[in-house]
Amino acid sequence: MCVVSNQDAAARSGQRSGPNWVNLGRACEILGVNQSTVRRWADSGQIRCFRTPGGHRRFAEEDLLSLTREGPAGDLRSAAVTQIRRKLHAGRGGTSWYQEIEESEREALRPLGRRLVELVGEYIAGRRPRAEIENEVDEIGRHYGELLVERDTPLLRAMEAFTFFRRSLDETAKQMAERNRMDAREAADARERIGGLADRVLLGVSAAYDDGQD
Repeated sequence: MCVVSNQDAAARSGQRSGPNWVNLGRACEILGVNQSTVRRWADSGQIRCFRTPGGHRRFAEEDLLSLTREGPAGDLRSAAVTQIRRKLHAGRGGTSWYQEIEESEREALRPLGRRLVELVGEYIAGRRPRAEIENEVDEIGRHYGELLVERDTPLLRAMEAFTFFRRSLDETAKQMAERNRMDAREAADARERIGGLADRVLLGVSAAYDDGQD
């Protein structure tokens, strides 16, 4: 919760001895999120904040930079990987396909899976141009498909794996929305973005299987 303070005057006069304080616009620029998200994180205590006598918010720059090192992207990546591993080891949530593939196949696919989760996190956080991330996701989907085709993986098994992965990301997105207290619009937007990236992966995998039939 932000409090009224005279620290803004001290900051302008060069007498500041504590954190470097920045305005709302600069905070949004550093984090790559909208104003309502910055306000919500400040109100929940994730970012130190105070209000000037004129009612303007100031945010601790070091807290903002700390969030950029992890923030939504890191949270999403960690949560998604944890959830996927838990389900795979427990053999639940539609994971029968996982037990049927060779260990060498799993090893080949893991790096792509980790990178894809990272890209989803970056996409949600908005720290890179969307077109750039989408292009890399397209390549990953295609590469996924090519690896599966090379190993004669049945298309049905590939689709089962994709469905599992997409559901895991969707469930993780719901958890992140609740944890970060996103409003309905923000939560829907995050899930729509994730779904869009997942669709691109599916198209890449499908294209590889089509080419493999030629």
